[in-house]
Amino acid sequence: MKRVLVFITDGFADWEASYVTAELNKSWTGYQVQTIAIDKEPKVSMGGLKVLPDYSLEDAPSDFSMLIMPGGTTWREEKNQQVKKIVQDCFEKNIPVAAICDATTFLGIHGFLDHHKHTGNSLPYLKEGAPQYRGEEHYIAKPSVRDNGLITANGTAALEFSRNILLELNVCEEKDIQGWYELFKIGSVQE
Repeated sequence: MKRVLVFITDGFADWEASYVTAELNKSWTGYQVQTIAIDKEPKVSMGGLKVLPDYSLEDAPSDFSMLIMPGGTTWREEKNQQVKKIVQDCFEKNIPVAAICDATTFLGIHGFLDHHKHTGNSLPYLKEGAPQYRGEEHYIAKPSVRDNGLITANGTAALEFSRNILLELNVCEEKDIQGWYELFKIGSVQE
């Protein structure tokens, strides 16, 4: 099984990665979702879910297929800035990184958006949260953007984010991924 790591922080936005983790963890995909955090202390999501991380930054596996970074309320806290090392390793090793909501602001703070097409909660929000951000020319005002191993999304685009992750990991045929997306976006019963 190929491993996909979801980086969790206290206050992580549990719903932003829930669609895609449920899909990736299906036995036929060949992927297994595991969690990682700065340490192995339990993390509590915005929705009150308590998660015991599988890994800490100290014992992070070197072999994984993608790093998913849900948004949340604590990406700008000093203690979480140490996540930069694993993200840098991903970029250097061509391991895809997927960030949504304020996790994209974290990427902007550390220069990871400066040379890739990307999105976020909004350009003004990104510039306010990451004053050193220099990627404005690559910003695209769309729900989710996929560019050369980097997937970004705004906080209202969990489904678009998930679709781009499934496409990046080539989980199944593109038409099947689109059908999955439309089922959850539109629903099976329309009013």
